Amino acid sequence: MRILGIETSCDETAAAIVQNVPHNKNRGFIISNIVQNQLKIHAEYGGVVPELASRAHITNISVVVNAALQKADITPAELDGIAVTVGPGLIGGLLVGVAVAKGMALATNKPLVGVHHMEGHLMSPFLLDDPDKTVDDDQVDFPFVALLVSGGHTLLLHARGFNDYVLLGQTKDDAVGEAFDKGARMLGLDYPGGPAIAKLALNGDNKAHKFPRILLDKNRFDFSFSGLKTSLRTHLIKNPPNEEDHKSRSDIAASYQEAIVETLTIKAINACRHTKCPRLLVAGGVGANRRLRELLVENAGDEVKVTFPNMNVCTDNGAMIALAGLHRLENGYRDGWELNARARWPLAEL
Repeated sequence: MRILGIETSCDETAAAIVQNVPHNKNRGFIISNIVQNQLKIHAEYGGVVPELASRAHITNISVVVNAALQKADITPAELDGIAVTVGPGLIGGLLVGVAVAKGMALATNKPLVGVHHMEGHLMSPFLLDDPDKTVDDDQVDFPFVALLVSGGHTLLLHARGFNDYVLLGQTKDDAVGEAFDKGARMLGLDYPGGPAIAKLALNGDNKAHKFPRILLDKNRFDFSFSGLKTSLRTHLIKNPPNEEDHKSRSDIAASYQEAIVETLTIKAINACRHTKCPRLLVAGGVGANRRLRELLVENAGDEVKVTFPNMNVCTDNGAMIALAGLHRLENGYRDGWELNARARWPLAEL
């Protein structure tokens, strides 16, 4: 089966063709994966502007979809199905993707399936760049605990099987990506904040400043980052760094990043112990953070196997949507023309 996946939930216009891999359970081979980001559009505002994002999707969508089909050397008529992100996300962008997917499905008489954005991220570690690659299916298989961390989402869930998810905890305020973006803004860094802070932190001492680890109840798995942001702002007001003192700013960035990734690590490893699940899969754009990867592997030891998606599918992309859609089609799911975009869509409703 070869599936087209379309993703327009935030500020990436993305399309991909993914094929199932019969000899590798749950896996998908990426035939093509095209992503057009909008960083230049939103950078001056320090965050995504919904109206500008939806306009950019309208401009980019045809180019991106056609590029994915051309790179895969496949026509729309040769597809076995079309998958599209339905939600959650920015409603303007979602409407663009859903409209295009509906139009293509109608024109080609191919099955249409709507995908939950976070289920797409959940599938990203199952994606392969090489269909003949030997992989450890025991390490990337159900059941597992998933740490999903991105600009708009931070949550832990127990994935007992495809379409069988138990939400363990989620952020009570800002997502971890927002905490990075707002922290970077306070430090005078560029958008997006996660990569900017990570780069500045490379030469910093992550123990230089003791920012709080907001763990809430240690036996539960919800997150909170608003207090951490307040702590950073208070520190900068009381101890404004000299702009020419690169080491001072690096220490602050490293300490702030450490507070975030340590909180994520503690919660994720505790969730694995709570569920007695020896597998942890990390997905979402923040999953590309090198320090988070180091700390998770270090704390997991031999107790938990930690798996990360390839860097090219950490951020929003069409390949993860295509793979989630492929599994849904294989399991008999189909959507009709009443399919609508959903700005809010609790994962518990899947």
